[in-house]
Formats: sequence, structure tokens, C-alpha cells
Amino acid sequence: MNNTQRALLAVLAIAGTSAAMAQSSVTIYGRVNTTVERQKLGDVTRSAMENNASRWGIVGSEDLGGGLKAGFQLESGFASDTGVTSPQFFGRQSEVNLSGAFGAVRLGNFISDSYYATADYISMHNHDTGTSADALYAYVMRDVNKIGYRSPKFGGFSAEGAVSLSEKAPGAKNAFDLSANYNAGPLGLGLGYTSNKAVEGVFGAFSGEAEQIALRGSYAVGAFTLGAYYQYATLDNVNGTTADAKRHAYRLAGMYTLGASEFHANFGRAEKIKVGGNTLDGTAANQWTLGYNYNLSKRTKVYGYYTKIDNGSNISYVGGPIGADFSSLAVGVRHNF
Repeated sequence: MNNTQRALLAVLAIAGTSAAMAQSSVTIYGRVNTTVERQKLGDVTRSAMENNASRWGIVGSEDLGGGLKAGFQLESGFASDTGVTSPQFFGRQSEVNLSGAFGAVRLGNFISDSYYATADYISMHNHDTGTSADALYAYVMRDVNKIGYRSPKFGGFSAEGAVSLSEKAPGAKNAFDLSANYNAGPLGLGLGYTSNKAVEGVFGAFSGEAEQIALRGSYAVGAFTLGAYYQYATLDNVNGTTADAKRHAYRLAGMYTLGASEFHANFGRAEKIKVGGNTLDGTAANQWTLGYNYNLSKRTKVYGYYTKIDNGSNISYVGGPIGADFSSLAVGVRHNF
């Protein structure tokens, strides 16, 4: 038995003990999401089985009385195609929180809420996972060592803010994330802002001091759901120089529901990058996806999609050779538990 298996058994044993306590509730949950795909990167074609952000986790809460609750959430990713667990056992999420009429205070590691409020919200066909995930959104928040506050809901409005402490790590500074959501009836609006003064991998492979602001809108009309976001991102001291970089990006998405069937389409574009006031040719990119989901139950679906990323000649948003395009034809199964 390896260390990971021992740790898992220990966690499950603790969860079982806690669940027996009357004042507490503990739930094990997860998602297994796997596709079989025919992919093409540049001139290279291959068949592959892909994990689509499969995960499992434990969430719990305790009623402390007077409307106050203590809670926690631990979440670990794993590769559903190989069974390999994430090197960071609870790397996806590890937080403790206190909540009440005042809202919620969160401590630990958790995903940026500005991302959830904008890009993730309109990624409806496969929960922004796998090869059809949004490759063009600039995610610049550092998610560890975070102190967060989530407001209560006022009508359809809520807000969240978080700071990621640098802990005096070399070259690091505190990072900040702010978001706001308004959801009432068919209309949804979201706003997100992030500032991180030490980040890598922005706009493909740039590093520097990043800021991003994004706005999302969504609207449901009968069986149709439409969504869009716009993002403006900047990067100072690019790759250790005094130059600055700027980029605009947007995405449009639509879903039509017919019984158990869902028909999806989305299109995203990252405009050319400007560095030091000069536009860099060949740095724009497009991404589009057509997808179909059939919901066998509330927890299980089968689906298929075709996705394509057209990189400019001097950029790569897929981790492959500069300028190489990527496409994939996929079929898959997703089960939530």
C-alpha cells in the first residue's frame, strides 16, 4: 500500500467518524469525466483517451448555533484515463470557513471567483474542462494561501473578494481577486478583477505583473441560453523587461435544450497582443466548439464535440509548437457522484 492510498483511507475513516456526529454533516462527492478523441496538433494526428478534470472531494459543516456554521472542503484531482492522482493531494481545493448572516470567511486554497463569475459561467457544454476548455481566457490569480470573504445574497446580487498572501516568497507579492454576480430570473451578469504581480504563462508564454478585468452576461429565453464575456488583460515588466503588454479577448456561447438533449456552440477570440505600444503580428487566435450532450440522468451524460483552436503564426495557446493549430473530435461519458 503506497502513501497516497494510506492517506485516502485515513481521510475516509475521519469522514466516516465525523458523519456519525449529530451536529455535523460530511459528504463525499466527485466527478469522473473521460473522452476518447481523434486529435490533430499541427501536422501530427493521434488517437487518445483524455481525462476531463475528474475529481473527488469531501465537504462538511457543523452548526455552531446562533446562525453560525463552520465548514471545510477538500478536493483532489485525478486522471480518469490512468488512475494517477494529483501530486498535490488536495491541490484543487483545501479550505476551512465560517459562515453566517454576515456572509462567509474562507481560508486556504480555492479557485478564483472572478473566473467563476465570468469565463466558467458560460462554459456550459463540458464545464470548461478537457481539450474543449476555454484556452484563451487569461487566468492570472494565485490560488494558495488565500483569505476570502463572500457576501450574503441581496436579491440577486452577491460579491466575493480574496487576497493570496505572498508569505515573503522570493519575487512574490500579494495577489488580489474581486468578483460580483447578479442573477435574477433569466438575466445573469458577472464582473471579475484580478491583480497578481508575479505570474507566468500569460498570453501563451509571457510572464510579468498581471491584471485582468472581465464582464459576463447571460440570458435564458425558453429553451435557449445565451452567454458572452469580454476580458481585458495587461502585463507589466514583460519577461523581465520594462515593456508592457495588453490584450483583448471575448467568447460567445449558446445552448439549446430539447428534452434530455443539449446542443452547444461557442466561439472565442483573443486579439493581437500589443507590447510597448506595438502590435505583434501573428498573435491573434480563435477557438470554436460544437457539442451535443444527452443526459441519461441528473448525474450522468454522454456527449460529443468538435473543437478547434486556430493559433496565429507567432503564438500558441495549446502548449504545442508556435503557430500550430489544434483540433479534436471527441466522445465521452461524465458521471457525478
